[in-house]
Amino acid sequence: MDDQDTSVQEADIVEESPATGASSVAPMDDQATVLLSLEEMIKSHISSLEKLRDELRKAKEQFEDSFANNPTFRENSDQAKAAAKKKAETRQNIMKQPAVAQLSDKMKSVRLDVKEKQAALSDYLLEYQRLTQAATFENDGEVLEIINSAKLVKRS
Repeated sequence: MDDQDTSVQEADIVEESPATGASSVAPMDDQATVLLSLEEMIKSHISSLEKLRDELRKAKEQFEDSFANNPTFRENSDQAKAAAKKKAETRQNIMKQPAVAQLSDKMKSVRLDVKEKQAALSDYLLEYQRLTQAATFENDGEVLEIINSAKLVKRS
């Protein structure tokens, strides 16, 4: 161990007010510092995520290779593929029935409606949150939390 002094010393923090003529950090400088720090944290996390994703990709390849190189697994996998193919053929035959095809079309239509309603609800909630600054919404006596989610995507 080195001979550095590691003892704790007690001290008072003294702040000087702008009226005394002492220089202080302006709020805009604080905001700029916070913004720069935030940008650095974002960049650091993006870089860290890229490294973790690369590490995950390599581990996944090794994991998959373990199965692909096992003859028993490969044989069972081939049998499963044959059964899946037979199942898909049967499914297609059933889908050709008019009643089943009609139900399939109805499900597609309802899924699209749900997606559109969900997007509209999201827009309404964001506007509600912007106007009220509330993080919750009450519906039929049930308190629901408004969750915002942000992510980065590459521009085309």
